[in-house]
Amino acid sequence: MKDPLTPYGNRPMVTPIVHAVNYEYSSFEVLRQITDGEIDGYTYHRDDNPTVRAVEHTIATLEQGEDCIIATSGMAACTMVFFTFLKSGDHLILFHDIYGANYKVSLILEKMGVHITWLDANESSQIESHIRDNTRMIFLESPSNPLIKTIDIVKMAEITRKKNVLLVVDNTFATPYHQKPLSLGADIVIHSATKALGGHNDLMAGAIITKKEFYDLLWFTRQAIGTTLDAYSASLLERGLKTFALRAEKMSINAQVMAEYLKKHPKIKNLRYPGLPDDAGHEISKTQMQNGFGGMLAFEVGETIEEAKTFISSLKTIIHAVSLGATESLICIPFLTTMLYLPEDRRTLFGVRKNTIRLSAGIDPATELISDLKQALEKV
Repeated sequence: MKDPLTPYGNRPMVTPIVHAVNYEYSSFEVLRQITDGEIDGYTYHRDDNPTVRAVEHTIATLEQGEDCIIATSGMAACTMVFFTFLKSGDHLILFHDIYGANYKVSLILEKMGVHITWLDANESSQIESHIRDNTRMIFLESPSNPLIKTIDIVKMAEITRKKNVLLVVDNTFATPYHQKPLSLGADIVIHSATKALGGHNDLMAGAIITKKEFYDLLWFTRQAIGTTLDAYSASLLERGLKTFALRAEKMSINAQVMAEYLKKHPKIKNLRYPGLPDDAGHEISKTQMQNGFGGMLAFEVGETIEEAKTFISSLKTIIHAVSLGATESLICIPFLTTMLYLPEDRRTLFGVRKNTIRLSAGIDPATELISDLKQALEKV
């Protein structure tokens, strides 16, 4: 039987956007194959969608995983991982140096009976001393949000494997262009696909990449709670992925150029970028990252939050906005934005200050970015 969408076998260059909520069954045998997981068939959107499934296969290949499951946001992906693999009485280790919204989820997990230990990324080398008999999972980012700290994923994986603990790595900042945590020993990789994978500030999605056994468990959670991405957003994500490598390369180049300029500026302190030889995470990053060191920087401007505000308000090319990994260069003060989910005392617990700035390099010409930084710093 010919495919009504492509009756002559001429495959469309773009995966069709299938908005259907439900599907006609061609036979009871096909229904059985779908429900038994033998084929990628479709019955109801909450279960699966062909547009979404096509993008899942692409991202799984990018991260060298067996399969990928996409959700409605990066935080939906994180929450699905927690809900799938943790139960009451389990112990979870989190780092302060992760996206702030995870703090809110941690409060829900604690209500459900999950015990949580929070550590500074600088303590990662002592992680084994914090693992208990009931430790089930370690969740980390490297480079971290927002201070761009580096954690040795290989060493972490050696410990978690020995202790039978799941290692989950949020790879949003590094992206699979620069780092592939599964090949370094991680069990599960998470992305806010809203960021560099999508890359255009026009979609929200999350991705989880892992082995087939874990995919099946995560699929059960997604189907149960209804966090399946809509087909239109999946199509936008597919489009973004076509230029992902080009954008990631340019962002990394721009970040390196800006980091080298800012490093020499007298009004900049505590600059963090793993591509700088004197960065605390440089040596580890050289072993676990490739094709550069990503597009994210963190630094302090002046001495006060008012000076940081003056700097940002004076920028003309770099845009004051949250999010990251976009074609535009984006900048924010984490204390006032991405960390608002945390109580005020927790925001500065691990090195963030009120004048700390997070900068996400875009694909602008590097000369324009340096000129913009220069003129804005002159106003401080």
